[in-house]
Amino acid sequence: MRRPSALLTLFTGLLLLVLAPPASAAGTPTAAFSKTSTWEGGYQGAYTITNAGSTTLTGWSVEFDLPSGTTVGSYWDALLTQSGNHYTFKNRDYNGTLAPGASTSFGWVSNGTGAPTACKLNGASCTGGSSTDTTPPGVPAGVNVGSATASALTVRWSAATDDSGSIAGYEVSRDGGTPTTVTGTSYTATGLQAATSYSFRVRARDAAGNVSAYSAAVSGTTSAGGLQPSGGLFTAPYIDMGAWPTPSMPEMASASGLSNYTMAFITASGCKAMWFNAYDPRDGWAKDQIDAIRAAGGDVKVSFGGANGIELAQACTSVDALYAEYSAVVTAYSLKYVDFDIEGAASADPTSVARRSQALARLQQAHPGLRISLTLPVLPEGLTSDGLNVVQSARDAGVDLDVVNVMAMDYYRSVDYGDAAVQAAQSTFAQLKSLYPSKTDAQLWAMVGVTPMLGQNDDGHLYDQADARRLVSFAQGKHLGELAFWEATRDRNACTGALYQCTNIPQSPYEFAKIFAAYTG
Repeated sequence: MRRPSALLTLFTGLLLLVLAPPASAAGTPTAAFSKTSTWEGGYQGAYTITNAGSTTLTGWSVEFDLPSGTTVGSYWDALLTQSGNHYTFKNRDYNGTLAPGASTSFGWVSNGTGAPTACKLNGASCTGGSSTDTTPPGVPAGVNVGSATASALTVRWSAATDDSGSIAGYEVSRDGGTPTTVTGTSYTATGLQAATSYSFRVRARDAAGNVSAYSAAVSGTTSAGGLQPSGGLFTAPYIDMGAWPTPSMPEMASASGLSNYTMAFITASGCKAMWFNAYDPRDGWAKDQIDAIRAAGGDVKVSFGGANGIELAQACTSVDALYAEYSAVVTAYSLKYVDFDIEGAASADPTSVARRSQALARLQQAHPGLRISLTLPVLPEGLTSDGLNVVQSARDAGVDLDVVNVMAMDYYRSVDYGDAAVQAAQSTFAQLKSLYPSKTDAQLWAMVGVTPMLGQNDDGHLYDQADARRLVSFAQGKHLGELAFWEATRDRNACTGALYQCTNIPQSPYEFAKIFAAYTG
């Protein structure tokens, strides 16, 4: 083989230099901003990071400025550092590695309406330097409507394609109205009327701002009846069914004046639902107690999860298997109410969170009218970022949540725990307002539940009778969806001793139950 002359080599090199596109014009990672929902005085923002390069991206950092008057509140799927009005979001351990063509996103709740400026991704422009892209993406295909409840419809579609390899988001228009921007390939419209048809169209948007044509309109109809804003278990304290001897709900109801209880907890033995890893619900364990409570005019809510043991969504490896276990429990006890106490590692595991959300959507479809509550850790400032992710995942999967119940306890801070419980409820309401912008304030307050820990908390702080009366008064003014407390046997015992048995403050038996019984919605 002959080598080319030096002149030819030089000419060839110059020609390649002229014809080659700028290195930043394509093939580099991008970060595209979108407002996934807006309301007066704020919005929910998100950045989608897409690896348009040919090599794996290992770690990302998105930084930007916000104008005066706009700040970041709660956030998720990233780690945040802030210097003045400059914000830097870095990947979590589970979403930092992106293969070529892969994408991920993070988001936050904004206080103020200003959009980010001067965005940089790993020190370079978030747009990858591209300023000449004028080609719109393809029209989203496979648009369909499913997961119907009495007040929500979920729209799903297949991912669109773009010549840049990057889809920044999708815009969903309901009945020809102003579109809502989302980053995934599904959208749940909430706050709808029962037994009513709605139409939806979807279009794609790329990182350069080009939008596709809308898809053909598809329609769906909400179910008739279903979940109603009244008739819930407005006061249903937790009762540890694993205590020894096994508590008697009928006896406690008769002595306390309460009618309803939340039975804790069903956990996983392998991928099998078990009462605190001891009794199979399929055998109807404690069903005689449930029957007696119902015969007296009350009802029960069965809670899955808790701080100890393994929640089923972590143990079961498929949505089908998980749904089967949840459904078996609902069927065994003819349940109208179920609760999912998600805390610790379970709330920070995106895989099991997504699996649970999909299984709950299917559970609600198979058992019409089933009310689902999520019980989550909270701070006075609101749900943690992990807890917020659990709610958002359920919403996006099409779950019609009855109550988001916050565990107003164990803050490990020098604060008044009565004040903190009320503040936590107010903060959670504000977060739900960002997640469900189409709901009224009354509907959102009806989604808020509060569960304090009676007497001495694990951190030594106290929640006393005056705090309970204040919470009941606050709930009556706002018409909260539920009040509960941890835990009924501690209230019964009225003793000083181990915290799993006693409240360690002066009280008469069932004193807290009698205070909470005044709340009827």
